Amino acid sequence: MFKAIVYTQWRWSRLLVLAGTVTAFALPIMSVQGLNVLGEAAPWTARDILEHAESRSVWYAVLAGVLGLLLATTVWHSDHRGRHQYALSLPVPRWQFVMQRFGAGAVLLGAPVLAFAAGCLLAAASLTLPDGLQTYPVALSLRFALAAFVAYGVFFAISAATVRTAAYVLALVGAVLATQVLLEAAHIEIDLLGTFYERASYWPGPAEIFTGRWTLIDV
Repeated sequence: MFKAIVYTQWRWSRLLVLAGTVTAFALPIMSVQGLNVLGEAAPWTARDILEHAESRSVWYAVLAGVLGLLLATTVWHSDHRGRHQYALSLPVPRWQFVMQRFGAGAVLLGAPVLAFAAGCLLAAASLTLPDGLQTYPVALSLRFALAAFVAYGVFFAISAATVRTAAYVLALVGAVLATQVLLEAAHIEIDLLGTFYERASYWPGPAEIFTGRWTLIDV
């Protein structure tokens, strides 16, 4: 049954997976274009190399989050259209079907993750850096994989619910935003968004993996 779910999921999301795989492979290579010119210059250009690499590293986190989001929503698209009749008609428990859906999406997410790792290794091998700088393709690839699967897991949990539940979640987010605007208009110093951001973006928050340095090159 799992093979059948993987196959059907591949048919629904193959264009997304292929596009994500190509983008994940090309992004690390594109992000280091031109760095060899700097590497052949004097050692003091190490700061320029780090600034150049860090300015483009934000796209690694963005790509990981976008891949997790799109693939998670694609997993449940057909079930939402069919009002989950197919899932309810299967002779398996609901939790087992959900786990197999999750596993199928995780298998497909592995393709862009592996492509990103290959791109990082190729980009690192193509660089000539001054003394004191090193490349970290394995560490960056592991971080990208973890971030992509965290995003996939979070949005999978949201997408697995009904459309009404997803609407409730969005309504709650909108209510928090509106409340923050009203508090600022009334000059009341209560930072709801700042507190939420700190709790989500710092350990043990789920989005902590997306913050910090994502550079392929470091000291």
